[in-house]
Amino acid sequence: MSRYRLLPTPAQEAILRGHCSHARYVWNLAVEQHQHWRPGRAAAPGYLEQCRQLTQARAEHAWLEAGSQMVQQQALRDFGAAMAAFFDPGNPAGRPTWRKAARNEGFRIVAVRPGHVRRLSRKTGEVWVPKAGWVRFRWSRPVPPAARSYRITMDRAGRWHVAFAVIPDPVSAPGNGEIVGIDRGVAVSAALSTGELLCVPGVTAPERARMRRLERKLARGRRGSNRRGRVRLAIARMRARETDRRKDWAEKASTDLARRFDLIRVEDLKIMNMTRSARGTLQEPGRNVGQKAGLTRGILRSGWGLLVRRLEQKAPGRVEKISPAFTSQRCSACGRVDPKSRESQAVFRCTACGYACHADVNAARNIAAGHAVTARGGDGVARPVNREPQLLLQSA
Repeated sequence: MSRYRLLPTPAQEAILRGHCSHARYVWNLAVEQHQHWRPGRAAAPGYLEQCRQLTQARAEHAWLEAGSQMVQQQALRDFGAAMAAFFDPGNPAGRPTWRKAARNEGFRIVAVRPGHVRRLSRKTGEVWVPKAGWVRFRWSRPVPPAARSYRITMDRAGRWHVAFAVIPDPVSAPGNGEIVGIDRGVAVSAALSTGELLCVPGVTAPERARMRRLERKLARGRRGSNRRGRVRLAIARMRARETDRRKDWAEKASTDLARRFDLIRVEDLKIMNMTRSARGTLQEPGRNVGQKAGLTRGILRSGWGLLVRRLEQKAPGRVEKISPAFTSQRCSACGRVDPKSRESQAVFRCTACGYACHADVNAARNIAAGHAVTARGGDGVARPVNREPQLLLQSA
């Protein structure tokens, strides 16, 4: 989607917040209806039946009738699409859950009038929103002309955005036949087989210190007070700034890689399993929980999944996932697999041939070669290079 920063006036913002509350209310009602369904009971109402029930509810409740019928119907349509994805075996999606205020704020609009988007100046445009009229947004890039629906959202930092539902064209391959391998890490977010080291621009030391002060202040605040609300908003803005930097880095890095290389190879990492909590249970508590939590935060801040997801979207069919087994212990020069070759996080020195380079770059070159490294070493096709010599059986 093409997302733009929305700039509503205070009066328009109040209307947008009302649309968000109506869409959230209708969505939660649909979730409640489907939670009552059990095997053996009558089928839960579908989209058309829910629209009939919505018409009756609007006639009975003036506050619901005051909102936009399009916004409320599109919330039901979104719920129907979410349920269809949940029951689709080819699309592993979770069951639709409750939407919460100040966390899941947004609604969708279908363009019903020609010229629903217009440009005012070089940096400003307008989009039509029911009940609110023309709402301005930053014209950061051309709006896709094929857009027929758009979604308006508000994040935790209080910022409004409009996203037009148009899938952009993929980045064309350069046609040079070059292959690149990407090794993802925490200290170095992405190391390329070309020797480049890419790092996500995170928060600075002063920002980190201010974040700690605000978190302590939030812990001391009284729930429901205005002062605690202001502190919570300040923390949300700082976290949104960090998220924006990570997204900007992922967009620029993925576009650059898609334009420079014909084939992109990455590790097939199970990020969800790697970032799972290690607390355990009361009967079987986990070990090194604090260290594991720090590693999890580092993985999430490095944007591993976001980078690969954007690469697959911008370069479809040109991204290959390689098994990560022993890629950090294998020498990219001679092929020997030895854990002792990895001297530290950044230093790799082969114990067999003496080849030395950055450890992440060495792993990226193994990924670029597409080696399916086995526990014995080698590429799984030729004879393992670090296998112990075997005595040949002599015939009597």
